Amino acid sequence: MTTIFAKIVAGELPADIVYQDDLVTAFRDINASAPTHILIVPNHVIPTVNDISEEDEMVLGRMLHVAKKLAAQEGIAEKGFRLIVNCNEWGGQTVYHLHMHLLGGKPMGPMLSS
Repeated sequence: MTTIFAKIVAGELPADIVYQDDLVTAFRDINASAPTHILIVPNHVIPTVNDISEEDEMVLGRMLHVAKKLAAQEGIAEKGFRLIVNCNEWGGQTVYHLHMHLLGGKPMGPMLSS
């Protein structure tokens, strides 16, 4: 399966990549919801959280570690930041390539609005 994120990972589409290694790639969201809005994705396509397997444990841990590292680099670690992973339609997922949003740089407010 090819996704827009897979094309960014492969270098087929332009993106402001802030981190890349053998397991994950992180790049700035073009529709930022906060002063810092970075997407962290596995380099191989995992469509949703429901599709995670035991073999994906290392990449999932790497995603969290990269989020921590990028939050420090962006200067948002001390005051705080939010990590979001959406799953499927009702969870707000729009690209079916598992991804984590790293958001910060301002107070994030409540998790959900009623």
